[in-house]
Amino acid sequence: MRIAVVSDTHSLLRPELLDALAGAEKILHAGDIGNADHLAVLNEIAPVTAIRGNVDLYGPTAALPATEALEWQGHFVYMLHALQDLDLKPEAAGFSVVIYGHSHRPSIEQRNGVLYLNPGSCGPRRFSLPVSFAWLELEEGKAPVATLQELVLG
Repeated sequence: MRIAVVSDTHSLLRPELLDALAGAEKILHAGDIGNADHLAVLNEIAPVTAIRGNVDLYGPTAALPATEALEWQGHFVYMLHALQDLDLKPEAAGFSVVIYGHSHRPSIEQRNGVLYLNPGSCGPRRFSLPVSFAWLELEEGKAPVATLQELVLG
């Protein structure tokens, strides 16, 4: 299963992102959406699961959950916006992937057998950080694989 992972769009849904998401089977948004209408646009590409971030505390995005636990292809995936808010041990809870955002810094790392994935920000550019998102590949019986993709802005 090929899953696109985005975060921190902050009310900016770039056409370059929409083009890059072609082929996604699912889209996960790790918060700081800003504009709830953007979820409907993403949902036209693939089914979306989204959580709220710190900029989503008012308006329609405030109704989104703060965390989400999902299961696909025998893998359990935990989503939250800010990693510092993680209040469980993913390895003890059986999660193989933790997805988060907030820092705008793309990152892929393994800790205690768990893949931690921050896709970075695909909204407004922050400092000298790339505008990016990630792909998460899940296959039954295989370790999850994540890759970062920087958007080429035109």
